[in-house]
Amino acid sequence: MKVKTSITLSEDVLRALEEHVVSYKNRSDFIEAALWAFIKQKIRDEQNARDRTILSRRADALNKEAQDVLSYQAPL
Repeated sequence: MKVKTSITLSEDVLRALEEHVVSYKNRSDFIEAALWAFIKQKIRDEQNARDRTILSRRADALNKEAQDVLSYQAPL
């Protein structure tokens, strides 16, 4: 379901929007697509930050395990 809303944009943003909206049905569709892309990127950024925290916390153990695995490789 769509809900009508009102937003205020700078003239620069509105001009840029008008240049790129041609591949969409209208401004609303363009803005909705842009917002979804931004929201999805924010979610990915949050997930990546959580992953980095976990990896940082486990870095020493993971590095030791990697060194152990590498020690079993035959010399070239």
